[in-house]
Amino acid sequence: MRIETIRTHLLTAPISEPFAFSQRWVHERVALIVEVVAEGGLVGWGECYGPPRLLQPVIERFYAPLLVGHDALAGAAHWERLYNELRDHGQRGLAVQALAGLDVALWDLRGKAAGLPIHRLMGGPLRSSARAYATGLYRKTDDTGRNRALLVEEAQGYAADGFGAMKLKVGFDPVDDAANTEAIRAAIGDGIGLMIDANHGFDRIDALALARRVEPLGIGWFEEPVAPEDVAGYRWLAGQTAIPIAGGECSFTRFDFQILLANGAVDVVQPDTCAAGGLTECLRIAALANAAGVRYHPHVWGTGIAIATALHLIAMLPAAAQGLWANEPWLEFDRTPHPFRDAIVKQPFRLEQGRVAVPTGPGLGIEIDRDALARFRTEP
Repeated sequence: MRIETIRTHLLTAPISEPFAFSQRWVHERVALIVEVVAEGGLVGWGECYGPPRLLQPVIERFYAPLLVGHDALAGAAHWERLYNELRDHGQRGLAVQALAGLDVALWDLRGKAAGLPIHRLMGGPLRSSARAYATGLYRKTDDTGRNRALLVEEAQGYAADGFGAMKLKVGFDPVDDAANTEAIRAAIGDGIGLMIDANHGFDRIDALALARRVEPLGIGWFEEPVAPEDVAGYRWLAGQTAIPIAGGECSFTRFDFQILLANGAVDVVQPDTCAAGGLTECLRIAALANAAGVRYHPHVWGTGIAIATALHLIAMLPAAAQGLWANEPWLEFDRTPHPFRDAIVKQPFRLEQGRVAVPTGPGLGIEIDRDALARFRTEP
């Protein structure tokens, strides 16, 4: 079965209620969806995490001509070939993000060709559902008092929905961030997990200042406290605070994660499957993390395709340490405004008793709504 056509779909949609993380305000949601069509019309779907207008030409102008006409089932071989074609110029960033989307689509194709879900092709599952934490709690306004009240209200909503944990955006000002964290912990109680994420908005001094202030609050992890390039800063901070340090959203392939793990820089790795190299590479990263005794909780920020991809991976992630009460990987379940996250899949993912079920249909186990895809499609 040969690859016949590769298409990309650039999706955009404005949001009526902008929100901010430490780096910028978000006014629209964007995505790049990858469609790989094989002979006979079988279709595999993937998604790239990254700037879609830049990723689109990498796929269409460079990678696609290298894949069309070749065996649609030879995904691992294609991964090695494409990575090496750009290895001198693209060991991370756009080249790997584009490769990740194609890799996911090829896994979806293989699953459909075999009539099996991806996690079965991988030899699983280890679990049939994933516990989910709510990603939200972004800044809503520059009015600190009003913003804190809105955050508390949002956090209480997640607790009422049955989430076992949630993640707060920090990285603005250590004092204000600490006050927001304290207010949310008081509102949701001690029985619900609370993590914080600075999106590398701090230097080492401010990151430590916040960590010291919120240590008594039982924080699950402190995500991206400093710049992703500052591996020494990660390691230094990990030695200064009892809060587990997490990172890896902006890291790529097993080679980046080998450096993080070898340096003892993180307690939790968070590759984004749609950016770090796809399912093929994230299985390798998972093996490295497991050998190092480090927890793996995938970063997820995308449509239902990205969610499905993460769920199949989570179905195969071993616990960092086995036992009757082994710590399971979490699914990051984005709850921020997103007009097409659920719209492009015919059966959106739902939280049930704090968990999200792993799809059981062939491939990714999802069906794409082509009408919705066309509705949100934007020309480059």
